[in-house]
Amino acid sequence: MHPAGHGARGELLLASEICCAGLAYCVALASFGTPRDSELLVAYLDRCLRRPDLPYDQTVAMGALRFIDLNLQGDQAARFLGPGGLWQQWLQDASHMQDTTDPATYLSLIRRLCAFVDECAEAR
Repeated sequence: MHPAGHGARGELLLASEICCAGLAYCVALASFGTPRDSELLVAYLDRCLRRPDLPYDQTVAMGALRFIDLNLQGDQAARFLGPGGLWQQWLQDASHMQDTTDPATYLSLIRRLCAFVDECAEAR
């Protein structure tokens, strides 16, 4: 796939205005796993974690960002996850997310989905 696809997918994620539309975009960005993909996820989280009224794809975006962080040995997710960070504020203010506290759950989901994508690509 052409590298220009990264930006296009990131823009689609940033522009998504319907719940759960971004799971595929997050998996694609995590699969590419470049610093630019990380930046796109950070931009999405910066915007959407400030909106507890929107039950969009914050959880899978966090999982994708943590996945990229692990692969690139980065720490972009740390700014959201620290004490008083946007992640904790969002969880506190988003009543629909009260049972969703562990970002490791979403890292695991992204890891499994990326492995599935890799298996499908190898089977071709």
